[in-house]
Amino acid sequence: MENKKEKFGGLKMAVENLTSVELVTASQLGMKAIAAAVAVGLTGFAAAFAEYGIGSAAVGATAENKDVFGLVLLLTVIPETIVIFGLVVALLLLF
Repeated sequence: MENKKEKFGGLKMAVENLTSVELVTASQLGMKAIAAAVAVGLTGFAAAFAEYGIGSAAVGATAENKDVFGLVLLLTVIPETIVIFGLVVALLLLF
C-alpha cells in the first residue's frame, strides 16, 4: 500500500471522504426512515389482523341478516384508522 488510503476500482471509498458530522447526519436520517417504515408496517399488519377477525364475523352476520350490512361495513372500516395514524406518525418523523 502506497499510502493509507485504499483504492477500490480506482476510486476512493466514499466513507473516507465523509466527516464525522456527515456520518452522524446520515445515520440519523437512516434511523428516521427505518422508524417511519416500522410505524407504517406494524400498523398495517395490526389493521390486517383486526380486519381478519372482523371481516369473517361480518360476512357471517350479513349472511344471516341482511339488515346489519351497514353496521358491519362500518366495523370493518374502523381498523383502517390505525393505518392512518401510523402514516401520520411516519410523516411526522420524516418531516
